[in-house]
This record gives sequence, structure tokens and C-alpha cells, in this order.
Amino acid sequence: MNVDWKLSQEIQLLRLVTVWSVDDGKSTLIGRLLVDTKGAFEDQLLSVTTKRDAASEAEIDLAMLTDGLSAEREQGITIDVAYRYFATPKRKFIMADCPGHEQYTRNMVTGASTANAAIILIDARNGVMAQTKRHTHILSLLQIPHLIVAINKMDLVDFDEQKFNDIRDELTAFCAKQGVKDLITVPMSALKGDMVTKRGERMSWYSGPTLLEVLESLEVLGRVDEKPFRFPVQLVNRPQTKELPDYRGFMGSIASGTVKVGDKVTALASGQSSTVKEIVTFDGSPDEAFSPQSVTLVLADEIDISRGDMLVRSDELPNSEREISANICWIGDEPLVARKKYVIKQTSNAIRAMVAAIEFKTDIHTLAHVEGDELAMNEIGRIRLKLQQPLFYDTYENNRLTGSFIVIDTFSNNTVGAGMIV
Repeated sequence: MNVDWKLSQEIQLLRLVTVWSVDDGKSTLIGRLLVDTKGAFEDQLLSVTTKRDAASEAEIDLAMLTDGLSAEREQGITIDVAYRYFATPKRKFIMADCPGHEQYTRNMVTGASTANAAIILIDARNGVMAQTKRHTHILSLLQIPHLIVAINKMDLVDFDEQKFNDIRDELTAFCAKQGVKDLITVPMSALKGDMVTKRGERMSWYSGPTLLEVLESLEVLGRVDEKPFRFPVQLVNRPQTKELPDYRGFMGSIASGTVKVGDKVTALASGQSSTVKEIVTFDGSPDEAFSPQSVTLVLADEIDISRGDMLVRSDELPNSEREISANICWIGDEPLVARKKYVIKQTSNAIRAMVAAIEFKTDIHTLAHVEGDELAMNEIGRIRLKLQQPLFYDTYENNRLTGSFIVIDTFSNNTVGAGMIV
């Protein structure tokens, strides 16, 4: 069966993340998208609609439409990640609305981790700033497939084509150093509405698509059937009822690849093998399942499997090491230092680890690798970890789920880092 055909409805959903620097107009942009695509409720619109006087027309404060926390409204900034939902006749969208301030970079990493595309918002008056470079570098490490540069507030620079070209060229050169493959640049005025969902009449020099046209046309999913089968076990289902006294199913979401009834699979870490006897979903028992479906797998043999283990096809085994190198985004209050011990959590598996070395830190302005004996909050670098037991993994380049992990402080139990295995 053709997996692309089976995913035809799933392809209609695009997961987005917005990243920005302070006062770039992100809340106004998202408000514009929600209003123009009818994604805002009537009571929300009424609450942010004002009239200056009896003779004037009512105006919608687009920024207030998206700043939900009282602290956000008071300060005029976004603090936490919020998810916005809107749709057009061509596609549905889930947008992770992330804070832009440097102190909230940790929230941005969280929002970007599952995105298919990112909107990098830039104020046309300020151009490419340090936070723009930091966000862009993180997005490249996370290997977000599509980066859309929205150069906003063009109305405040008189819709100057040269200003747009200068910013576009600078960020294009910066992204080229990192191997970004799909970079799209759009000029716009979120406040006036030009080039967001409608073209407007003030940038006739720009012949490309509007932001919404770009979002509607992006390719969302690759060929998941070409990836090796990876199934992290979330839960062992043993109902032990009168009807099912010996039933034993393994529940979870398929991280990548496909699985069929009759496939030979191996359980890691035990190394024991069996065949898939049955695949159970909410809709029944199909002969085949694929990523990202949530399923229960029933095996022909009773082998020892528990939460944290991973089922893989026996002829497509992942890497297995007790020492790994990884790019790391450090988001902890306390710096990362060599010899310190942490817990790393990959899929449903948690393993104790020690930082063997900090291989380098990344200069966010030049992307140069520099030496350092610690990584402070919001710094990015590469570290080498020694693990208490072997880790079964793919590189992040080959599999975003089994190639990534979070770092947990053993004392506070806080998440302090996000890692991508190289």
C-alpha cells in the first residue's frame, strides 16, 4: 500500500513555530493571520476592538489578540509558548507562538522541536540582530525543513526594496554557512496587512508569494516508509480480564518507518526477537501501520519488554554506544561543566550520563567553534557524554526522534538541555 496515499489527510496539517526578537511585531502578525483566516472567536475580537471616538471606525488591536497572560499584556511581550490554531480551505495549521527574549530561549526550543516549518520574524528597521542569529542557528540544528524569513514593518521603512534586499542577503549568507536547504524570504507589513494573506498595493516590486501562500504550499512530510522502523515502548498493556487472560500488547507511537504483521522485530536492550502477530489501533487491526500512528503491537512470543525499550526491525538495527557526541542547547540556570552527572531522556528511555568533555562552544555571531570549560544558559555547543549503559540511537540527521534527547538535572529534576546526536 502506498504510504503517501495513506498520509493524504495528514499532509493537510502544518506545524509551525514563530521566532523573533523584541518588538518585531510577532503578536501583530499572528493576530493578522487569525483574523484574516477567521481563526479568532467573536468574543475574542470584541474584547480587543476599540473606537477612538464616535465618528471613527472600530479597530482591532491585533497584538492584544494573542498576548493571553496578564503579564504579557502589561509588558507588551510574550513570555510562554502558546499554540494557535487556524485553517484555510487548503490546509490546517498549528502554530507554536514562542517568546523572543533571550531569557526565554528554553521555551523557544520546546516550541520548535516538533515543527515542520519556522517563521523567522525581522523588524525591517533593525535588520538581523544577535537573537535572530541565535534562533536561526537553533532552527538549523533542529533541522526544521523550511525556514521562512518574514521581514516585517516594511511600512516603517517606506516599503524600501533595497532595505528588504540587504536583510535578505545578510540572512541568506548566514544560513548558507549552516547548510540550510530551504529558505524563503517575504516582505510584509503585519499591521497594514500587506503580503500576509493579501498582496496589498504598496510592494509591487515583490513578485513572490504572500506569507499565507507560502504556508499553504510547503511540503510537510517526507517518505516515512523509507526510514527504519523504530517503536519506543510507552506502556505494556496487560488487561488480565476473563476475556483476555493472557493478552500482552506493547503500546506507543511509531517514531519512524512502517511495520507489518509477520515482520521480524528485535527488542532493545534485551536483543530478543519475535514476529508481529497483530497490530491494534483505535479503528481496528490493520495489516500495516506507519509513523506517526499510535498503536499496540502484539508479538508471537512472550519476551521481556518494558517501558523504555524499543522495538526495531531485526534487519535494521540502530547504533549502540556508551559514549556519544551531541550538539547541545543549554537552557539551565546553572552552567554545564565537564565531569558533572545528569540524566538524559531519549524517547521513553532514561539513562544516567556524565559530561566527558565540552568539545566546543559556538560563537553565535560568526558560527566559529571556540574553546570553553562551561556552557552558560542559552549557549550552544557540542559535548561528549559517557553513559551508564548502552544507548540505542540514530543520528539526529537520520531520525529526529531517536536522535534527540533532553538533559535532566539529577538534583532539581529540571530539564536543563536539549541534545541532538551527531
